[in-house]
Amino acid sequence: MLERLSVLRKERKWSLQETADKLGIAKSTYAGYESGYREPSLHSLLQIANLFDTTVDYLLGAETDDFIEITNLTASPSHKLTIDGEHLSADELIDFVSFVRVKRMLKAKEMNKEA
Repeated sequence: MLERLSVLRKERKWSLQETADKLGIAKSTYAGYESGYREPSLHSLLQIANLFDTTVDYLLGAETDDFIEITNLTASPSHKLTIDGEHLSADELIDFVSFVRVKRMLKAKEMNKEA
């Protein structure tokens, strides 16, 4: 977990203090999480996962780094994705990818305005 916390924080270019402030905790507490000196409570783990837009499983190392590239699924008829029990068409999958890309772009612009 220690390395993942540090990587997630550095990817966002946040200092230890900024991260601690976003979580509403002391800088020393958060630094203790990254160094392994302290272990976050379950509630704190959930807050950290939400802040970094990830899962508690990922933070704890229960999720692997095995990723599925969604854009590759449009050309792969062997994978069938569903939402609410209904299969996604190729067009819906393309729309989904477009939606995520636009949302990420808007989030990046918002973060740049805050900086």
